[in-house]
Amino acid sequence: MSASEIEKDPAALKEEGNALFKAGDIQGAVCCYTKAIKRSDSQAERAVLYRNRSACYLKQEEYSKAESDASKALDTDPGDVKARFRRAQAFQKLCRLDQAFLDAQRCAQVEPKNKTFQDLLRQLGAQIQQKSVQLNSTDARVQQMFSLLLDASANDSDRQKAAQNLVVLSREDAGAEQIFRNDGVKLIQKLLQSKQEEVVLSALRTLVGLCTGHQSRTMAIVNELGMEQLCTVMGAGASTVSLAACHLLQVMFEALTEGMNKEIRGKDEAILPEPSKELRSMLRHLMEMMPASNVSGPGRDSAINLLVKQVPRKSLKNPDNSLTLWVIDQGLKKFLEVAGTVPELSEGPPLTDNSHMSCSVLLSKLYDDLKSDAERDNFNKLCEEYVQQHFSRHGLDGKLRAIQTVSVLLQGPSDVGNRTLEMSGMMDAVIALCASEDVTHQQVAVETVIHAAGKAKRASFITANGVALLKDLYKKSENDRIRVRALVGLCKLGSAGGTDFSMKQFAEGSTLKLAKQCRKWLCNESLPQTSRRWSVEGLAYLTFDADVKEDLVEDKNALLAMFELAKSEDKTVLFAVGSTLVNCTNSYEVEKPDPQMVELAKYAKQHVPEEHPKDAPSYVEKRLGKLLESGVVSALVCMVKQESPALTEACRDCIARVFLALVERQEDRGTVVAQGGGKALIPLAFDNTDLGKIKAAQALAKITITSNPQIAFPGERIYEMVRPLVSLLSLECTLLQNFEALMALTNLAGISERIRQKIIKEKAVPKIEGYMFEEHGLVRASATECMCNLVLSTEVQKLYLATGNDRLKLLVLYSGEEDERLRKAAAGTLAMLTAEQPELCARIPGTTTHWLEIIQSLLLCEISDLRHRGVVIVHNMMQAEKSLAETIMESEALEILSVLAKGGEGTPEPVSKTAQNCLDQAVEYSIIMTREGREKGKGTEP
Repeated sequence: MSASEIEKDPAALKEEGNALFKAGDIQGAVCCYTKAIKRSDSQAERAVLYRNRSACYLKQEEYSKAESDASKALDTDPGDVKARFRRAQAFQKLCRLDQAFLDAQRCAQVEPKNKTFQDLLRQLGAQIQQKSVQLNSTDARVQQMFSLLLDASANDSDRQKAAQNLVVLSREDAGAEQIFRNDGVKLIQKLLQSKQEEVVLSALRTLVGLCTGHQSRTMAIVNELGMEQLCTVMGAGASTVSLAACHLLQVMFEALTEGMNKEIRGKDEAILPEPSKELRSMLRHLMEMMPASNVSGPGRDSAINLLVKQVPRKSLKNPDNSLTLWVIDQGLKKFLEVAGTVPELSEGPPLTDNSHMSCSVLLSKLYDDLKSDAERDNFNKLCEEYVQQHFSRHGLDGKLRAIQTVSVLLQGPSDVGNRTLEMSGMMDAVIALCASEDVTHQQVAVETVIHAAGKAKRASFITANGVALLKDLYKKSENDRIRVRALVGLCKLGSAGGTDFSMKQFAEGSTLKLAKQCRKWLCNESLPQTSRRWSVEGLAYLTFDADVKEDLVEDKNALLAMFELAKSEDKTVLFAVGSTLVNCTNSYEVEKPDPQMVELAKYAKQHVPEEHPKDAPSYVEKRLGKLLESGVVSALVCMVKQESPALTEACRDCIARVFLALVERQEDRGTVVAQGGGKALIPLAFDNTDLGKIKAAQALAKITITSNPQIAFPGERIYEMVRPLVSLLSLECTLLQNFEALMALTNLAGISERIRQKIIKEKAVPKIEGYMFEEHGLVRASATECMCNLVLSTEVQKLYLATGNDRLKLLVLYSGEEDERLRKAAAGTLAMLTAEQPELCARIPGTTTHWLEIIQSLLLCEISDLRHRGVVIVHNMMQAEKSLAETIMESEALEILSVLAKGGEGTPEPVSKTAQNCLDQAVEYSIIMTREGREKGKGTEP
């Protein structure tokens, strides 16, 4: 049949699906069965196709789909034992044990002698009994905890223990269900009103256990507790309680939003209505927290953090940004209330040092999520209206609020900030307030000038007169808070040339003087943290100059002060620290200009960027050493752990770049891992800019190549690494990144079958096979080494067993290549495959007419590892089929094996022993005879 006829014929599609299933191409089989189901008119035929597709879904661990297909097959033919057995398996994996038991029992009744059915029945019986015991035990424990917590006469320590035990129970599925069914939510509601912080924390953590991955329970809890109460708890003064409530709401959001994307939501057995009503209610309450005066600063920051995570689209490829538009419509003015609050004035909600930065991140995320000019114009209009409303008010407070709002907008959606800054009279007011005698007024104005210096491309006054204005403030002000901010403004304007050594803005030595003053303020503990943070901001700009980098890494006190700030409660410093470290480690992107273009530019008298002599690799390496000695890794680890909107993607990108620079030298990798760097890199490889993910993944690869992965990434962490490493097997990555990923995956694949299964599940095998054809020798060899470890998995072996491919031929040909590393990898893979799948041995002669020469060259090789692989392949082939043994013994291989079997100098024992085994096998087949046999006249050697 032609390809087009197969596409239309259900029977042909079914046969093709069966063949693909046997070959291990499960996804291909699913596609064929699906097409056949759509094209088939026969109910009986469709039942068989559903049954077959159910088997595929079981292999893919898509248990809900497997159960659904098996049920459809049984609807047509209730006597289909195979379909019933598959449904029983799916029910078992979905933890619906009672239904699984009934199906397995029916199968065993139809075929009582079927061992597989009997085994499943026994297995299910044991599981049901175990679950029953567990439920009874859990029920008793839950009742005991409830009794203690409701007993007013019980002492505080006993009640606290009971509350903590409830948390532990809620983490088990059985315990969570028992708590929920025993009116636990009402009890938890009472615990939330406790005045004991530990009890409130336990109540929140118990709710986390109840909600995690379970949509129906989450919906019930949201409706029963009410968002108002949860927001009140989050808005409480204690930061630990606020963070715990924030975590609970995050878990609730995930349970509801993920549930909307699943056919069967969470662990529920029924499809529930979409939880959009609950989600919008939660978001509305978070927005109402923004201007509320009774909400604490940490509580408001937590609410902003949740909005940042939940509102904008996760991927811009998703066309639906309706949630963002709804939030802008309902809440933008509320967010601007926070942006415009000047904490030193009495009017406005309580803020922390992080609130303005968090608010700017939220505004930026919302603006970036808009799709059209009309949507962006509406955002601009709302912001301008708000700023104008306050700016036009009588009195100075309104103008201050307007300027403060502009300052936050310049840090967030800078296009919007620029437009508001250009509003009539705004710039004049900022300049006037810079000269104010009130420090608060002056501070707000100076910060606006600083943000404008970095972002306002069209604010001509800043670019033309900024340096003079800031110099004046720096020299004349008697307040260090103002002076440090003015200094940062000068740093910003002074670093306009970036890393270009020839583009200096200030006179020789001025940049070093500014940096020295920044370091002095950074180390001055008498200054408030907010002012010290600004000095790091200055260094972030000044460290484009290599002289400044050198001075900074030599100043251990300044480095320690910067790292302490990075670990502090002030999250606004994160990006400044990250940027400073990127500059010091030279881990920014530098495009090397084409030498011919440089010559042309010189000829045309155009500007040519120049690299500072102290940015040479030898200087960078010494700087990295100084940073490691000063404890940079622990600072970076703390930065990654921060739960704050200030830890933006840009900030994560900086941290990933620095980590990659720190693990460049092999001898430094152990230090980075020992101080927690390996653990910190995993989240950076998942949540980051596209380039940041690659940098973090490459750093993980470098660590995995030279360290024991089980020690560097203990427990479940080792499985989390697989996806980032596989992501480096892409054409968008460099050959070096491809090579390092392959090396790292080779190490992982040699550890356990579970890790190999994870690598296979991440669809790495086809990519690795692709790199086995790469022109670059090292990449080709490392891909083959990776495959050598992966063939330990039966699933990969089946790919080589499948007919109609050249996988085996490639290994045979590579075993004869000159490249020693490639040859070892290919021959090793061949040795393992022929041992695990003897039927492949018979296919080797069909791969190439030179197969015997290639095997003989392995046996004759001076490299003992290759000789060993060669004799193992020969032994496997001889064991597989007598005819193969005869072919091998008729060649020069017999003489070579005879020499190797004698051992002697230069022949390792495993080689001589395996060679002897080959000869023994030949004797057993009566192809050759032993010396004793010949002497007795029983025959002659062929």
